[in-house]
Amino acid sequence: VQLQASGGGLVQAGGSLRLSCAASGRTFSYAMGWFRQAPGKEREFVAGISWSGGRTYYADSVNGRFTISRDNAKNTVYLQMNSLKPEDTDVYYCAAALRDSDTVVTGQRRYDYWGQGTQVTVSS
Repeated sequence: VQLQASGGGLVQAGGSLRLSCAASGRTFSYAMGWFRQAPGKEREFVAGISWSGGRTYYADSVNGRFTISRDNAKNTVYLQMNSLKPEDTDVYYCAAALRDSDTVVTGQRRYDYWGQGTQVTVSS
């Protein structure tokens, strides 16, 4: 599975962006997730979604502002980011974790494939 993240950019605080993560193959058996990383810091979990899309989980810092979704027919996962804050500025990565059950994965070491990252910059 190859992942291609897109949709990052520069936005003012309070604005919105939608990130997309397109997979080269079928992603139905994969839990998907979004992570972010700032220079010099560890990569952190942002949001995750199960196979079916029926289960989602968010980091406390983004809960209520971000929404993860997926379209398995298009092999694409999305991250809708609203009410963006300057502290959301990071490189965002999508990832895929092969699963044998319809669950969400939050630990980055459990992910098997990673996209290349897309920069999100939120100005104050």
